Amino acid sequence: MTYALWIVQGLLALLFLWAGGMKLVLPLEALEGPVPLPGLFMRFTGVAEVLGALGLILPGLLRIRPGLTPLAAAGLVIVMIGATAITLATGDVAMALIPLVVGLLSAFVAYGRWRLAPVQ
Repeated sequence: MTYALWIVQGLLALLFLWAGGMKLVLPLEALEGPVPLPGLFMRFTGVAEVLGALGLILPGLLRIRPGLTPLAAAGLVIVMIGATAITLATGDVAMALIPLVVGLLSAFVAYGRWRLAPVQ
């Protein structure tokens, strides 16, 4: 279980570092989608995703406050709930499966690191 959790954590960290980094680096005009969201909200979401990605990996790797990993994963679940809702609001149900699956994987990490295989 520990290996599965580390693999999922690593993949999620890469995904959120990429997505959050793009929200921080790209100009606001490039971030506009089918639902208009404020620019500061997009930047805030990018910061939350990058910090969440770091929170998935660094506490367990450095053995400093490993209890932060399930909290970071739970925060990313909240971000993905919002992403799923916004995607569903555009009417694209098939595309809403992507943030839904990412949110479920984040929930798996949150529960796994909290109950099943906490980092000691």
